[in-house]
Amino acid sequence: MQKSFPAMALVVATGCGGDAAVVHTFDDGSVVRVEPSGQVAIVADGRVVFRTAARRMPSARTFTLDGRQAYGFFEFERQNEVEVPFSRVVSREETADGVVVTFAGEGDARATLRVDVGPIPRSTRVRLTVEGGVPGHASTVLPLACDDESSFLGFGEQFNQLDQRGERFPLWVQEQGLTRTGELWFYTGDEFTSYMPMPYYLDARGFGAVVRTPARVLVDLCATDPEVATFDVEQAQPVDLLVLHGPTPKAVVTQLGDLYGRPEPLHDWALGPWIGIQGGQQAVLDEADALDAADVPYTALWAQDWVGRRNFTSDQVGVRYHWTADTTLYPDLGGLVDTLHARGTRFLGYANPWVVVPEEHYADMDAMGLLVQRTDGSTYQFTAASLQDGSMPDLSNAAARAYVAGYLDAMVNDYGMDGWMCDFGEALPFDAVLGDGTPGFLAHNPYPNAWHGLHRERLEAARPDGDFAVFSRSGWLGAQGSSQIVWVGDQEADFSTTDGLPTVVPAMLNLGLSAVPFVTHDVGGFSGGPRTLEVFQRWTELGAFTTVMRTHEGLRRADNWGWDGGPSSPPAEVDVTIAHFRRFARIHEALVPYLATLVDEASATSIPPLRALVLEFPGDPSLRAVSDQFMLGPDLLVAPVVEEGATGREVVFPEGTWTHALRGGAPIVGPTRQRVEAPIGEPPVFWRGAPRVDLTVFGG
Repeated sequence: MQKSFPAMALVVATGCGGDAAVVHTFDDGSVVRVEPSGQVAIVADGRVVFRTAARRMPSARTFTLDGRQAYGFFEFERQNEVEVPFSRVVSREETADGVVVTFAGEGDARATLRVDVGPIPRSTRVRLTVEGGVPGHASTVLPLACDDESSFLGFGEQFNQLDQRGERFPLWVQEQGLTRTGELWFYTGDEFTSYMPMPYYLDARGFGAVVRTPARVLVDLCATDPEVATFDVEQAQPVDLLVLHGPTPKAVVTQLGDLYGRPEPLHDWALGPWIGIQGGQQAVLDEADALDAADVPYTALWAQDWVGRRNFTSDQVGVRYHWTADTTLYPDLGGLVDTLHARGTRFLGYANPWVVVPEEHYADMDAMGLLVQRTDGSTYQFTAASLQDGSMPDLSNAAARAYVAGYLDAMVNDYGMDGWMCDFGEALPFDAVLGDGTPGFLAHNPYPNAWHGLHRERLEAARPDGDFAVFSRSGWLGAQGSSQIVWVGDQEADFSTTDGLPTVVPAMLNLGLSAVPFVTHDVGGFSGGPRTLEVFQRWTELGAFTTVMRTHEGLRRADNWGWDGGPSSPPAEVDVTIAHFRRFARIHEALVPYLATLVDEASATSIPPLRALVLEFPGDPSLRAVSDQFMLGPDLLVAPVVEEGATGREVVFPEGTWTHALRGGAPIVGPTRQRVEAPIGEPPVFWRGAPRVDLTVFGG
């Protein structure tokens, strides 16, 4: 059975005198209750879905925030921090809309907690306002109760695990880092650095909450005090928290999508395999010929170097940062795209928001005042990820949006692209200012949403039937409605547990739990390397059971293993590689009708195709923290092998009867845990009940 907080006796009372609780019942039947101590609880369907901490009151903090930034990485430190607790209850009263609790601190410091109806059905708004008496007020802290069953899943894209209980970390959009070892703050990142974090959590018992803010948020999830979870919001404005009642994990995800939006359905071609290729016009055509000759199914080729090639180091290849075709590599890009379309293949490109000094856009946009600014009104110039000086478009400026839109329109209308990778967006300086007056510290987190939203807007204008695909990596609350497909960024091309293949599954699942339903990843990884045959094959197996299966050649493209082999590969290894990739591309292709039904469901409900086990089996608390396997839809259990040299793994089988989708055999009856043999080519994938698609026809 699904567990819940112990039931609370509801005592209806008026006023705030004596020992009676103040109680208000909303039209949907949910109830808010305020104890004499000031502790607030919200009850929906007989379950406590929100409760403030019993032993800790709200507080304000004053401090000076020192920050550093480089290449999309950020580091902050609070100086001279002082906490101002609101430790005394002044009043509790029921109003026509809900309840109001007033707290007092030292001197004339006051804080007010208001609880009223939320903006969507089955939600409640909790608003904490510091009303005065706190000079230098820099953040507001809302402490929530932790009990023995509390769990904290989601938080946008998190790479380590699903349940973050016992962890403490900041939520701030930035580069995730390479290796994520924390050795160099401006390069490696750490366990919690993320392109798309969100101040939102889902409790596996079927309720959740979202702090609706653009500001940086520090969360302490029962780490410092096992009975208290705190949300420390770095803004002086009121803290606005929305409680989502559920009553199931799926219902919470849907309610989050109701609040922030959801993507339109993907066309079937976008669900087929995509192949990454670079090298110029002839290289793209040669790749199409090679795939056809090898009988590998694919629906799209994507070439990030249509803008030109740029060597980062002697063995690491990147692209130029601008928005026009490189006529040396692609002398007739429109003609190339027409040729691919005639062959039934789509073409995808690349774009990012860096406006760097050596490229043609910088001088134009600088002269027109279209770039983000410093507080003195000058253009804010800083170092881009390409190690070139530049800036970013001021997307609060209509003229800047129109300037960029002209190039995006050309990509789809003039060149005929069917979409592209919408890269970066994490680097807006925290001490910049936008043209509409928004300080960089509050514009930073939502900036990627505006960047991706502009791309979606232009593609939808050009193709109102939705026949396009755009994939992005960064965002904040609101990305649910501004992004279409999200890829989980730049993993190392290896099996490392900090930033390699094992981190991909938790990242995709946490995104799904955060109502970002369409996810993908670079099959083979991007950074580091060189990529080995084994890591490419295991990554391919995971890719086959992802909504969008997409390869990337990686930074060390000349040294990395790919679908057609590696550098100086003997013919036998080339044949093995092609056969393995062809088989799993065919498996993915066979799943497209199944995926299409899941995509339609996600577009209506936000329920992701790739599902943490807790979404399908909410009544089993042992499954809530399973981070290394997932359900693809309601009936396909996927447990990818992500450990180097492994030939099997333990698989958690929920309740039901499970049959191996790739080799058949005797069914396994759950719930149980069993070791499953999994040589390369046979990852543990199981249908629940009678198989809908017989994937065994693709051989072993």
